[in-house]
Amino acid sequence: MTQKSATTRILQLVLWAALALLVLGGSIIVFRDTDAPRVALLPEGQYVTVAAPLHLTVSDLGSGLKSVDVVATQNGREISLLHKELEKAHAFEAELVLPQEIKEGSLEIRVKARDASLYPFGQAGTAILSRTYTVDLTPPRVDLETIQNNVNQGGACLVVYAISEEPGKTGVSVGSHFFPGFRMKSGKYACLFTFPWDMEPAQFKPVLMAADKAGNERSRSVPVNAIPRRFRSDNINLSDSFLDDKMPQFQSNFPGISRPIDIFLKVNSELRVQNRALLEQLGRQTAAEPLWRGAFLRLPNAAPRAGFADARDYYYQGRKVDHQTHLGVDLASLQAAPVPAANDGVVIETGFIGIYGNAVVLDHGMGLQTLYAHLSQIDVQKGDSVKKGHTLGRTGATGMAGGDHLHFGVIISGVPVNPVEWWDQHWINDNFMGKLGNK
Repeated sequence: MTQKSATTRILQLVLWAALALLVLGGSIIVFRDTDAPRVALLPEGQYVTVAAPLHLTVSDLGSGLKSVDVVATQNGREISLLHKELEKAHAFEAELVLPQEIKEGSLEIRVKARDASLYPFGQAGTAILSRTYTVDLTPPRVDLETIQNNVNQGGACLVVYAISEEPGKTGVSVGSHFFPGFRMKSGKYACLFTFPWDMEPAQFKPVLMAADKAGNERSRSVPVNAIPRRFRSDNINLSDSFLDDKMPQFQSNFPGISRPIDIFLKVNSELRVQNRALLEQLGRQTAAEPLWRGAFLRLPNAAPRAGFADARDYYYQGRKVDHQTHLGVDLASLQAAPVPAANDGVVIETGFIGIYGNAVVLDHGMGLQTLYAHLSQIDVQKGDSVKKGHTLGRTGATGMAGGDHLHFGVIISGVPVNPVEWWDQHWINDNFMGKLGNK
């Protein structure tokens, strides 16, 4: 081979190598993103309304998004809801508001999203989502059946009502609290709600609401005769012997604190809030129908110690150090006395619950629950169904109890109410059984 031939051969190899690199590089550019964008549209259900926007989410982690278009089609007419040109953004979100010209009936929403890929010539980088909804613009009708409602401050009330269609959400709002309503066998709805102990009577304005599955909402006030109550106050002196005896069980909750009085203040405030939050969470774990019947049992042969909503000022070494409210009734009987279930229900929680010590929580349906605290022994397990009078455990002094007793609490959708009412068969007949009837 001549020198000229060798040079030519080398040049050919170099050219082929350069061409191969060019093809490889182009392939990487073209084929590096072969996945179409991801598109999500909420709600996923059947119904929509002009009152509630649709939520659109589009993403592309490869070449990024190029454009997003959303079109609504109804009765052959197309309405553009969104056109957005994007500069290779990897994510895009938007609230899609249906225009007022949309009518009740069938509606198609079509989303088209393109990314910035080149393969093949952009077509594989296109995602299309089409969804058909039913537009519902009419709020449900709500008819109250219970017009006269007497309710004590710190007490409970029941309303029965009818809704013109199956709701997506219904219940009674009282300030920041929401109490869900439940469908009865008759098709009517019933809601158990409270007049919170810490709400001024002038501020107690319960509102009944029902929203259909499209989000259309109807609200109306609930007529109530609000009966104010005065609650007791008490001063509690904290002794060193009490603190030395009780605070070691909470040391692990606050490892950076050593003085018993400092641990007490943390337990009585921060841990108390956590325990109340747990009870509010448990309030959502309830049966949709009443499991209880008749008056609730009181701990037999027990003397009352502390009452519901007692305001407590705590003193240590002659100085006021804290203030809290006692949201149950304390009952003292014999040491390690058997504790009966106050009514039929299901055990939804057992174990050590902070300030309440060893405790049991029963669900009685429709948001109504009872708390049995400071137990020395627990004789039931989570998930057990129990009848009124069934022994749940034994009284004790666990948690923040100063002596052997039962802390008995009644809670409605996470809000404590006065247990005394629930021991009164006459009160239950007037305020609940008479309203529920055979519903």
